[in-house]
Amino acid sequence: MNPLFQMMHDAAHASGGKLPLYAQLEHALRQAIEQGRLGPSAALPAERQLALELGISRITVRKAIDALVAEGLLVRRAGSGNFVNGRIEQDFTRLASFSEDMRARGRTPGSTWLKRAEGAVTPEEALRLGLPPGAPVLRYHRLRHADETPLCLQYATVAGFALPSLNAVGESLYAALEAAGQRPVRAQQRLSAVLLGGEQARLLRARDGDAGLCVERLGMLPDGRAVELCRAYYRGELVNFVAEARAG
Repeated sequence: MNPLFQMMHDAAHASGGKLPLYAQLEHALRQAIEQGRLGPSAALPAERQLALELGISRITVRKAIDALVAEGLLVRRAGSGNFVNGRIEQDFTRLASFSEDMRARGRTPGSTWLKRAEGAVTPEEALRLGLPPGAPVLRYHRLRHADETPLCLQYATVAGFALPSLNAVGESLYAALEAAGQRPVRAQQRLSAVLLGGEQARLLRARDGDAGLCVERLGMLPDGRAVELCRAYYRGELVNFVAEARAG
């Protein structure tokens, strides 16, 4: 039996047969997504194929899919079909490393190193980090992955006093800073819309001119000193940034 049909049968049985057909399909699809049978960004069969395989009308299929699109579990792409929403939600108010954030969402983080370098602070970095001219800094440029999907490019500059050596950073910059007793406890963050192009688009597997998001973060120590300046460029269609708002 088709797995979706079996899930529809189970949904109907659990409800005593009172669920209409579109609700049975909606429930079955939601369950398949939540259980991982349909993974992030997975393509659904065409609506006509679903209708034929399940022995229901296309109107019924469309009604179930419309409900899940409205809920945000599915996305409809013109000319391509219906897909499981692969967007990752990141809490804009929580100060965490990329690796910590991905694991908290059940994703597997990964990195491709682009550059590790020691150098002297630039005028802009000196201004933002509060460092004197010529102060040493460490630069870490990486392509970050979520479940092997390129998600963002990170360009981090760290004050030289914060780490014992350039090679102190392994998978996580924040883990290295914590080990050195220099992990940021608060940060100023700025989110802006950008257009991806050139190397950024190529590395992120995007097209020139695709929409992206840039997050600039200035991480600070308990004594108020800035220790990290990071710019991260994200593929716009893969991530949502969320923040909790409170009255007053």
